[in-house]
Amino acid sequence: MTQFSCERDCDLNLEKAEQQIRTMAAMRAKIICTQELFFGTYFAQIIDYKKYDWAEAVDGPINTKMQNLARELGVVIVSCYYEYAMDGLYFNSAAVFDADGTLLGNYRKHHIPEGPQYIEKYYFTPGDTPYQVFRSKYGTFGVLICWDEWFPEPSRILALKGADFIFYPSAIGSEPDHPEIDTSQTWMDAIRAHGIHNNFYVCACNRVGREEADDGSGAMEFYGRSFISDPWGRLIAEGRRSEEDLIVAELDLDEIKRARDILQFHRDRRVDSYAELLKLHLPE
Repeated sequence: MTQFSCERDCDLNLEKAEQQIRTMAAMRAKIICTQELFFGTYFAQIIDYKKYDWAEAVDGPINTKMQNLARELGVVIVSCYYEYAMDGLYFNSAAVFDADGTLLGNYRKHHIPEGPQYIEKYYFTPGDTPYQVFRSKYGTFGVLICWDEWFPEPSRILALKGADFIFYPSAIGSEPDHPEIDTSQTWMDAIRAHGIHNNFYVCACNRVGREEADDGSGAMEFYGRSFISDPWGRLIAEGRRSEEDLIVAELDLDEIKRARDILQFHRDRRVDSYAELLKLHLPE
């Protein structure tokens, strides 16, 4: 997985992504995930309608580059980008390319946050794609994007659909209205818990570095710490904090069955008793 600081120069970010992908392919990585919206700085810090011009169709220049890289290097690539669907309709998306360059599918982020300097509801429509499982040459996996990772339901759905691991491309860091709070460990623990509840691997990919808002009104500090954990929730790889890094690990897929045979979470679900979850509010 990539972990790098993003610049205002989008071409430079694409070069960084390509360099890291090539390096990981040389390290024998087979499935490579980019961080969320890696092509530019985190523009959702402020409202600026001109940023809609950053959006591209699924077959736009960014994904064309990633598709060609996947085909050239023989690796699977999860490419995160700002998707243009039609005028006024934009998504935070991830396209998945198989090792021969085939587009396996396109996932659109479902959960859209809103808060100080995380003004995503202005830029992104809630995703309308299903929670997808991608059956690639080198593994079967799902993709959930950033705010999706805080909710247990999507990871359970992907596990039941047959995913052996999930990628969580992210852009997460400081809390501008609560600068005294460090959420990095909370972030890691929440995602590792999804891996425990479903006994599969989770791979969380984050950017790093300080990014100033375009109007100078503030800044975000992205903390990195990209990581991979196993079906027991144990860390098997972790990126450095506040520094660029590459996160590569070998996954033993046999460990998934072993963990599930010991901890029978899927067997003991009571789906007949969960209907209340379909309501936004439960009166006492």
